[in-house]
Amino acid sequence: MDVKIKRALLLASGLGALLTAGCGGGDESPDAMGENPAAQEATEQQADANEYPPIRPEIWPQVQSPVQRVPAIENEVQRLLSEMTLEEKVGQVVQADIASVTPEEVAEYHLGSVLNGGNSAPGGDLRADPQDWLDLADAFWRASTGEDGTGIPVIWGTDAVHGHSNLVGATIFPHNIGLGAANDPDLIERIGAVTALEIAVTGLDWTFAPTVATPQDDRWGRTYEGYSEGPDIVSAYAGRMVTGLQGEAGTDEFLGAGKVISTTKHFLGDGGTEGGVDQGETIATEEELRDIHGAGYPSAIEAGVQSAMASYSSWHGEKMHGNKALLTDVLVDQMGFDGFVVGDWNGHGQVAGCEATDCPKAFNAGLDMFMAPDSWKGLYENLVKQVKDGTISEARLNEAAARILRVKLRYGIFDKGLPSTRPNAGDFDLLGSPEHREVAREAVRKSLVLLKNDGVLPIEPGARVLVAGDAADNMVKQTGGWTLSWQGEGNTREDFPNADTIYEGLEAAIGEAGGTAVLSEDGSFEERPDVAIVVFGEPPYAEFRGDRMNVDFADPGPLETLRGFQEQGIPVVSVFLSGRPLWVNPELNASNAFVAAWLPGTEGAGVADVLVAQAGGEAAYDFTGKLSFTWPKAPDQTRINVGDEDYEPLFAYGYGLTYGDDGSLDLLSEDYEVSEEQTGVIFAEGGGEEGWQMMLASEEGEPVEVNDPTAQTEDGALKLSHTDRRAQEDSVKLEWSGDAPASFMMSGEPVNWSRELNGDLALTVDYRLDEASGGPIRVGMGDVLLELPGQDGTVGEFQTVAIRLACFADEGAELQAMATPLVLQSAAANAITVSDAKLGPTENGAACPPAAE
Repeated sequence: MDVKIKRALLLASGLGALLTAGCGGGDESPDAMGENPAAQEATEQQADANEYPPIRPEIWPQVQSPVQRVPAIENEVQRLLSEMTLEEKVGQVVQADIASVTPEEVAEYHLGSVLNGGNSAPGGDLRADPQDWLDLADAFWRASTGEDGTGIPVIWGTDAVHGHSNLVGATIFPHNIGLGAANDPDLIERIGAVTALEIAVTGLDWTFAPTVATPQDDRWGRTYEGYSEGPDIVSAYAGRMVTGLQGEAGTDEFLGAGKVISTTKHFLGDGGTEGGVDQGETIATEEELRDIHGAGYPSAIEAGVQSAMASYSSWHGEKMHGNKALLTDVLVDQMGFDGFVVGDWNGHGQVAGCEATDCPKAFNAGLDMFMAPDSWKGLYENLVKQVKDGTISEARLNEAAARILRVKLRYGIFDKGLPSTRPNAGDFDLLGSPEHREVAREAVRKSLVLLKNDGVLPIEPGARVLVAGDAADNMVKQTGGWTLSWQGEGNTREDFPNADTIYEGLEAAIGEAGGTAVLSEDGSFEERPDVAIVVFGEPPYAEFRGDRMNVDFADPGPLETLRGFQEQGIPVVSVFLSGRPLWVNPELNASNAFVAAWLPGTEGAGVADVLVAQAGGEAAYDFTGKLSFTWPKAPDQTRINVGDEDYEPLFAYGYGLTYGDDGSLDLLSEDYEVSEEQTGVIFAEGGGEEGWQMMLASEEGEPVEVNDPTAQTEDGALKLSHTDRRAQEDSVKLEWSGDAPASFMMSGEPVNWSRELNGDLALTVDYRLDEASGGPIRVGMGDVLLELPGQDGTVGEFQTVAIRLACFADEGAELQAMATPLVLQSAAANAITVSDAKLGPTENGAACPPAAE
């Protein structure tokens, strides 16, 4: 069967939408696994941990931090500790998210740190003005220091992971996977310096970067956060990025003006989880954990990194947030890390026996600061109790608080003053400045990897060029996840005032060379072009929502466009945007040239710099990028890494053509089989799976497309917000006012589920009643609404309900063309949280709920 037909059938069946392996085909319901499946799994596996030999710290490298402990700082740390109350010390070790804490609460609870998570911003506005960020930084500072200015200043951490990417107008660099292909440590340090300066403009103190994972399975949704599958590049980059962010240790620039505190993350093994499942179990020997996954830490420590973040992942069944042997015995005692260890978003709550508000085990293991975004108050109260009753020793609390205070003093936080008064603060012209954009543009040029070229590149001067593909003029696909919003969704071109899309860059370069460029997303044209450039790739995603079952690109649309040009004899260049290598053999066969452009960020003109020849007939820049990840030759070749015993890639690690190379490529095999284990996931990890879009609708106003963390119908009858169940913002809370009927729905292109009637498949929904039902809630597919089972259940507990597809079909649902596979509707005041919805097996003959009246 032709691959295009196979893919079309896969997508039409709803089975190809699955991205997250953890939501695939298991028989266990979330309830059966417990409220926190990750912690439950850790508990079950902990019994096996004794089978493994103990950690051997002596086999890990000994590293010397260049940041010395100086008497003046040490004396001040001890003075502060001697004057602080127990509550003030506990406050230092707790970090709250700005969406869940006020400046007044920071003062009341003596909190030492705040952060803005991926979907947090001043006033809840992800597109807030830079001045709003600076004003809020001032507010937190004033609250923490008190009216007399003698309190301990708060520090603000942010995920500036590819530039100050939470901020409209900032310079957005290529994601790390592209930077790894550039293989240029000097460039990495300059990127760090630009990022630090733009962070300083808004008065923030600290970035949770760099990520020094060494991804081994490309199904992992965070693959693009890693520089390389090879530890050498990770090691070479880690220290240089730290230096760029913090300044060179031992000099006056260290943590000075325009510099911020850096974090290496995630310690340890996050890139090696089994099956590429985010927050999963890393199967590795201690030597592999050290040599592969720990490769970035020695160079980062040698550069003086001041913070390290614990990983969500497990090793030998033990969650890293609670692994004392690695956090303390190895990282601190053996490797010489002399900053403080911070947790990840409620990650301590996944430790066996812990909850987000109660986890002394993590603290005693060596976690110095809890990232407790929305759980901070309960955690604070429990920590105070646990120190008082001896569960946590006062010595351990003093140790953690001292580590945090030491970093604050090194950073000079007590002398820097109000954020808005610091050097560079408020100089908003630095955001996306021409100088900064040029560094980013250079990074784009150097990150491009040429996989195929039969001579069509570079584009000749004077050429008539058609630019096609849904990513050609699409800043959302170009920048990817962790851009303004956590998953990178919901952004528009207007959100990137200091930027060029790839099409805009091509149009300018082709015009300068005497040619013309025309944009046509679907590839249609009136005047035949000399050459076509098709820009396509993955939609944006971030952690765990980006996990997937295989590495097949599996989108038939771009392939159809490419083959259309091929059939007409028009040479075609593919520019592929992705957060990982994917199986694209059909697309390679249908292209005359193929460029892996990764996730290039805001400087699309960097692509044109290399693709388009100048008036003299040569491009201004040649391709220099080389694969820092192995490219697969089959969609199930998901864990292939250089050095493997049976290493048979399509393109090997380090591959990358230049214009001087023979870039022709033999016809590649397009045969493959689709796993039958995939199921039709509709909603998971806080959003619609690929092809399904969250919508809100009511009787008044137009339907509202949900792309941001919060949304509501125009009449306010239904409000949506994201919340946590198993992981950060992996669920949505729906609140009906009762003023008018309103619906939450998943919507997309019609799919044919009529054949699924032959089995016992059902629409299964995991939900929780957040308050006693104020009236009936209905669940539907298409136009058919049935009563939602379980409305008399226990408030505050998740339940799984399953309704056979036949129940909807019997009431007239058109399953052969289903465009809204999930509808939740109410006219009464209700509040529920939904975490999962999919097609799944159910008990044969389960009764159908009554149809809605």
